[in-house]
Amino acid sequence: MSATPTKGEVRVTLLRSMHGQLANIAASVRGLGLRRRHQSVTVKATAENRGMIRTAGHLLKVEEA
Repeated sequence: MSATPTKGEVRVTLLRSMHGQLANIAASVRGLGLRRRHQSVTVKATAENRGMIRTAGHLLKVEEA
């Protein structure tokens, strides 16, 4: 996972499946608004979103928006 900026927005893409992941990891991915593989969303770089990105970082690609 690349470092996320402290302000602004980040673009998050779900690269790997949530199948077989722990419930808290799946909940973090869903909380970011991701439902399918290769779906991308732009979220604000808040502390809450950065925490969810850190939890599921092994499934995501993160880039500055």
